[in-house]
Amino acid sequence: MVGTPHGAVRGRHERGVAVFRGIPYAAPPFGPRRFRPPVPPEPWDGVRDAGSFGPTAPKPPYSEAFGTYLSDPDVPGDDCLNLNVWTPEPSRGARLPVLVWFHGGALTRGSSAVPVYDGHTFARDGVVCVSVNYRLGVEGYGLFPDAPANPGLRDQLAALEWVHHSIEAFGGDPARVTLAGQSAGAISVGALVAAPQAQGLFRRAVLQSGPPEVSDRDKVRRMVRRMAARLKVPATAEAFAAVDRDALLRAQAEVGRLSSPVLGGPAFGIVADGDLVPRDPLEALVEGDVARGAELLVGWTRDEYRLWLVPGGLLERVDRLGPVALAGAMARCRCGHEVPRGYRALYPGAGTAEIVGQMVTDHLLRVPLQRLADARPGSTYVYEFAWPSRLPDLGACHALELGFVFDSGRVPESAKLAGEGAPQELADAMHGAWVRFVETGDPGWEGWDRRHPVRVFGDGGGAAYTAYGPRDAEIGLWEASGPGGTTAAGARGAAAATIASELVADGGQAAPTAGPLPALLTARMVRGGELRSAVRRLRWVAGVRRH
Repeated sequence: MVGTPHGAVRGRHERGVAVFRGIPYAAPPFGPRRFRPPVPPEPWDGVRDAGSFGPTAPKPPYSEAFGTYLSDPDVPGDDCLNLNVWTPEPSRGARLPVLVWFHGGALTRGSSAVPVYDGHTFARDGVVCVSVNYRLGVEGYGLFPDAPANPGLRDQLAALEWVHHSIEAFGGDPARVTLAGQSAGAISVGALVAAPQAQGLFRRAVLQSGPPEVSDRDKVRRMVRRMAARLKVPATAEAFAAVDRDALLRAQAEVGRLSSPVLGGPAFGIVADGDLVPRDPLEALVEGDVARGAELLVGWTRDEYRLWLVPGGLLERVDRLGPVALAGAMARCRCGHEVPRGYRALYPGAGTAEIVGQMVTDHLLRVPLQRLADARPGSTYVYEFAWPSRLPDLGACHALELGFVFDSGRVPESAKLAGEGAPQELADAMHGAWVRFVETGDPGWEGWDRRHPVRVFGDGGGAAYTAYGPRDAEIGLWEASGPGGTTAAGARGAAAATIASELVADGGQAAPTAGPLPALLTARMVRGGELRSAVRRLRWVAGVRRH
């Protein structure tokens, strides 16, 4: 039994750790509180049972195609602003490091009850693990003229404030909090790291497959207006609050049916609101002094796009569309024909879907994360997850690393994405790195610097190794020596070796470079001699990868 600011809770001892599930950190966000910022929960008398996961936020189910690979439990009830705590020692004197986990799901799906997010292994290894539910979809990220923006992100801030005030009673140290999330959860973490109201509430952050970003306000408004048209109500929070919850979810699912990270389409997202998100969080973190003392762990999977394209047969359809799909990708990446040519040089024989997928993944995810690392050398650690799923066509897809980070491969839901026989040594390496980062701020390899160290997990030859990108001064030597030469320090054997080029991106700035990225030819690239030089470098990198 542990006391919280709102009342006592009773957890359970499970496999050597104490577990508390479904603890309210804010009041149910319905009735007069719908579409409003969170408020504290009503205090309770006696002892509240915390043996089961609390209600999950309203959300439509995954489609049948995605449900084959992803689990998303649905727990009914209004009290959905709740969290869970796993701790090895629920006592005030323990002062253990804390990991606060925000789930992914495109801000429309997911919950803390997903079995892959079992925090037992972190508690087993000396870390207090907290996982959080927050409002999703239109309830959490709809943009209305009569309600504040980003209520879902405000929920997350409220959960973080609860951790700051309450976690000591569960054995945690409020001065050693690491924020962590994957996909939409990582985007949320990026926004919180940059938020003025969150400063002092965390020490470190982990961004897995999601950069700090904001969505275009007009794009989010269009999502709300399309829902309003289907529901035949005004596009206001007051009108939406009067709509039956199930009808609202059906309209949201119909409007968002064509949304995809690769293909674009309407979607909900965090927006700049002049308050919690005063500006684009990536720009704030790159250009300003926000959270300058925080250590960061950032990375991606090698084949992110495959989870977005394989379910439902989109991979084959994009290949069949050929030039039409490439044109759509160029529009999405705001680039010319030179860019797909560069990717084809790097991936000879690849189909259109792979070229499109890697282009869009670089544009949306890898390049922004590398910009963040470039702006914070020494205190930022970069990784790539490269182990391919045992299931056909998925490769090292989006979300595949989660079962390894949580060392939860034993749960059946992990096999839905990884297949049977996932290597335990890879889970030991990845989970161990995350534990070290939460404890010390150092996951076990060099921080980002001019050598561009990237920890590669699961790319054969052992569970993990560190790859290095070339420094600017070495590029000429590397081109001269070729993939089989000996003059490039650290080149041979670095299967994920990378480029450092002077290609020019939008605004005349040098494009961010290096890290194990396929090409980094983003945004209206230069032509002529510089392009030919870039293609030569891409071919060199492709040769190293094959080697």
